[in-house]
Order: sequence, then C-alpha cells, then structure tokens
Amino acid sequence: MVDRFRFGVNFLEAASGGQWADKCRHAEALGYDVLLVPDHLGWPAPFPSLVAAAQATTRPRVGTFVLNVGFWNPVLLARDIATTDLLTGGRLEVGLGTGYVRAEFDDARIPFGTPGGRVDHLEHTVRELDRLLTDPSHSPRPEQRPRPQLLLGGNGNRMLRLSARHADIAAFTGAEQAAGAPDGTLRLLDADQLDERVAKHREYTRAQGTDPELNILVQHVLITDDRAAAAPALQPYAPHLSAEQCSRVPTLLCGTVEQIADQLRAHRERYGFSYVTVLEPAMEPMALVIAELRRSEP
Repeated sequence: MVDRFRFGVNFLEAASGGQWADKCRHAEALGYDVLLVPDHLGWPAPFPSLVAAAQATTRPRVGTFVLNVGFWNPVLLARDIATTDLLTGGRLEVGLGTGYVRAEFDDARIPFGTPGGRVDHLEHTVRELDRLLTDPSHSPRPEQRPRPQLLLGGNGNRMLRLSARHADIAAFTGAEQAAGAPDGTLRLLDADQLDERVAKHREYTRAQGTDPELNILVQHVLITDDRAAAAPALQPYAPHLSAEQCSRVPTLLCGTVEQIADQLRAHRERYGFSYVTVLEPAMEPMALVIAELRRSEP
C-alpha cells in the first residue's frame, strides 16, 4: 500500500502575534498538514511559536524541524515538550537533530564538541525523553500516548541507526558537510548518493524491525513551463552538481505543477519519501502542487 503524502512548511520568519496567526491560517488553507519551526539563533523560538500556530488553526499538526539538542537539557526539554503537547491538543511532532552550525554554539557559549560527541548527546536525549515522557508519574504528562511522535534528522551512519531504533519519522536532509568548508556549510547530495543513504537506513530498519515514515527537506521549488531551460537556475543551490544532476535530486523541484507532482510520486516510489517539507519561501508554489496531488490522490 502506497503511503499518503503529507506536506509540512518550515517557517523561518518571526512575526507579530496577528501576523503569525494569519500566516499559519493561510498555510492551513493552502493544504499543509504540518506547521514547523526550526531551532536556529535569530529565527523564531520553537515552542511558543508552535503553541500560537495551534491556537490559530484547527487541522494541521505542529512540530520542531528540528531542535538543536546541543542547546537543551533533556529533563527541561521533556517539560517543554509535554507542556507544548498539552497546549496544542496533542498535535505536536518533536523533531531532533545534533546541531551543525558552529557559529551558533559559539554565540550561545556552548561547546561545539566533536561530531561523535554531538550524536552521543542526541542519543542520550532521545533515551531520556522516551523514559520521562512515557512515565505515568512524570509531570506534566503529554496528551499523546505513549509520547508525541519523534522525528530524527541526519545523514551519517550513526544517525541513521539511531533513527532506525527510535524514530517514528526519519528525516533526510539530502545534504552533507562540505569538505574543507567551515562547520555548518552543507552541500546537497546527488540522487545516487541519497539513494545510498536511504538504502543504508532501510538496512538498519530491517535489522530493528521498524518502519518509520520517511521525510525529505526540499530546498527550492521552481514552477516553470520549460523545465530544461530552467534547470541552470537550480545550480546556485548545488554548484558542485551539473544542471542535469540538479534536475534529478529530490531536494530541488522544478517544472510544471504536473511535472513536479510526478517528481514527488517518483521520489516516493524510489526512496519512500511520503512526507515532504518545504521552506517558507516555497510555501505558495508548493501549494499548487499539493492541490494537484490532492485532486489525483484524495
């Protein structure tokens, strides 16, 4: 059975209360299933933004995409998750990642540590959240049982194994740290590299006997009547890839509304991506694709 598509939008811009509510209601009207907030300095704070998003809407779930666990103590985080799940009526999805931008750690006066150390902290956080949020004596208790859905985002083998063991949703960034560049500089994987990462994750889920939903973060959506002519416009997002390679990666979508809908179906078939997240600037063009898919896959 083919998994039904879900679509999320990751909000990047802070706003006043009224403006935020209007933006969230607009996303709901456009057909988005999940309203998301990342965890970067200089951007909206996740938990208050999600509570406000839930208060302004009725249907979409809300979620973090993703929390930088290096900023969080697991016990305090469990309190915030449980409270937010209660205040949003059990609509919360909890996305977690290691954090990858060294400058943000420096600004927060938090040690950046090694990649392995950051994964260690994430694994400890996941285990503590599982322990605390499923404990009937924990106060406050989340509304969802046994706990809110957990999304884990990453690319390396340790992250994929962790995701296979613990995640309800496995999020693929479709990118890796650029070799020789400052920490936090990512470059997109080509289609074959992403294929290999998904295959590795499937290997781990088979060993664990788990079957998480698969998510992909789309970096750009370009609607055009001439896909071939527009392909070079994608290259600034992946200058190390050719225009032809850019036209095939799941993190960049280009073509007519119908062609992009076909791309997403093909990506679901090839990789298993049924949950698709776009960044806020792509909210309007992606809504046209969502409408097309809803007409053909109600």
